[in-house]
Amino acid sequence: MGDPRKPKKKYAAPRNPWRSDRISQELYLLGTYGLRNKRELWIAQTELSRIRTQARELLVAPTDIRNVQEKRLLESLRRVGLIGIEATLDDVLGLTVENFLERRLQTVVVKKGIARSPYQARQMITHGHVEVGERIITIPSYIVKAAEDAAVRIRDDSSLAKTAATPAAA
Repeated sequence: MGDPRKPKKKYAAPRNPWRSDRISQELYLLGTYGLRNKRELWIAQTELSRIRTQARELLVAPTDIRNVQEKRLLESLRRVGLIGIEATLDDVLGLTVENFLERRLQTVVVKKGIARSPYQARQMITHGHVEVGERIITIPSYIVKAAEDAAVRIRDDSSLAKTAATPAAA
């Protein structure tokens, strides 16, 4: 079973850590999406790998098993907002790590114009100024569901909401 105080790793580090093209690509993604360290990127890459592996296994599975599990996989990805309504397993295989990073709360806050940069969005989230629906979320890596997209906003009782409203009124 394993020791509950030592949880299973959520990521797999790259096999060849010193390739310059991979390093430059990782640094670009870290800067673009405001990630704290490469471990956050590796978590997204591992999750993408897990989903793509599941889709490849479904492509070779027997028809009766495939129909049931394919619907379940596609519906879960649709709920998160990674794929569209008419998507197939081939679309799942076409997902990139950028698709995952676009669904993070930190990125959604920047895309909605609430924050000017990913780093400012990260600080606003960790300090509790952002809410999704009626819940205050303090985790920048929170995956925003497609249904929750419109509910991301600054809290009404936040000091940032008051300062943002004051210059607009003047």
